[in-house]
Amino acid sequence: MTLEEQVLEKIKPSPQEKRELELIAAELLAKVSAAAKELGTCGVTPKLVGSAARNTWISGTHDLDVFISFPAQTSREELERNGLLIAREIAKDGQNIEERYAEHPYLNMQYKGFDVDIVPCFAVDSASCIISAVDRTPFHNEFVKMSIPGREDEVLIMKQFMKGTGTYGSELRTQGFSGYLTELLIIHYGSFRNTIISACNWKPGLTIDMMEHGIVKHHDPLVVIDPTDPKRNVAAALSLNQFAKFIDACREYTDEPTEEFFFPEKKKPMSDSELISMMHARGSSFVAIVFKAPDLVDDILYPQLHKMEHSIRSLFEDHEFRVLNSGYWSKENALIMIELVCSQLPFVKKHRGPPVWVSEHARGFKEKYKQSEELFAMYIEDGFYVADIRRKTTTAKQLLIKRIGTCSLGKHIGKAVAKDFEVLEDEEIIRIRDPDFRTFLRKWEQGK
Repeated sequence: MTLEEQVLEKIKPSPQEKRELELIAAELLAKVSAAAKELGTCGVTPKLVGSAARNTWISGTHDLDVFISFPAQTSREELERNGLLIAREIAKDGQNIEERYAEHPYLNMQYKGFDVDIVPCFAVDSASCIISAVDRTPFHNEFVKMSIPGREDEVLIMKQFMKGTGTYGSELRTQGFSGYLTELLIIHYGSFRNTIISACNWKPGLTIDMMEHGIVKHHDPLVVIDPTDPKRNVAAALSLNQFAKFIDACREYTDEPTEEFFFPEKKKPMSDSELISMMHARGSSFVAIVFKAPDLVDDILYPQLHKMEHSIRSLFEDHEFRVLNSGYWSKENALIMIELVCSQLPFVKKHRGPPVWVSEHARGFKEKYKQSEELFAMYIEDGFYVADIRRKTTTAKQLLIKRIGTCSLGKHIGKAVAKDFEVLEDEEIIRIRDPDFRTFLRKWEQGK
């Protein structure tokens, strides 16, 4: 038995698991039809979409996507109102019911052990004339169901490989490969092995257009033209780092395939002593900005955290603090972690002025600093006036406390930080006890 066959044995749903999913799916579809009829909503069609409908779901992932398809001429207001009315009727038998909002409202619930999304959509004629973003999904469903037969197991193996290497998931928190993109890669290359071998030689800008119908120029690391919509890149959510990470994993797997690529050992939270040892070994300085995380869905929260991270990096670099690394983490609290070469700068700062021969600017420069208490010394270097002046802020912590309000933080995070935040340095970070945060810190661990 090959390694891939051994992996497949662990992740392929059993016949009993498949039957259970099919029964629950049929039950939900019938409930949608009955609720629509009872509410007098005409022309509504329930559809099961996603991996459950395409037989490309991994054992244990009990997710069901039920779409409520409304006639295309339905107004958006009517779709939102009646879609939620139907969804709420079905949710009477569910638990942990939550109304969520993407482009328009939908409902999420737990139903007999399944995580169920009930999503209204428009029944448009083609994926190229959608009214809302989710209207494409039924077309994706039909294309994959038509093209994937006989290769479903290859999709399962590839999904598990991506999960194991941390590259699966198109949500903004991960910026990896979506389920649909994974299916298209298997359809295009034919198998898990062929995809792995091909990916070893991928370069940014690679374009895959199976239908040869793309009409828009894309500039993403990977471009996979949607077979159902010539204008769309299915891989638009894939970041450059995740694209590169997948290539690297494929090369390593090709050189030495092991089961750990599919089922990596779970990282343990760092202990206090491990954290201190890591900091001492690196010899750098760590600064963490901690605040209460806004109550937002991940696809809104994580872009704002990303924006905040880059803005704070820029703040430090603009004030001559050299940034080595950074990252962000969120749970009840959120934080941005910055690793600096040093968190303290000298009092003296070198400020170069104009060339001596540019008389007007030269006089202005000398006049500005001649009587200043900030001036240590003024001299000429390589034909330019140079003033050694006193730095206003010498520590990273002081700079953050003074200037964080000038950073680009995003609407919701800006409000949370304005309300309250804390800056922790080096070993003070030990005060954060959350095991998930301590696992996140493994990013900096020596040899990892």
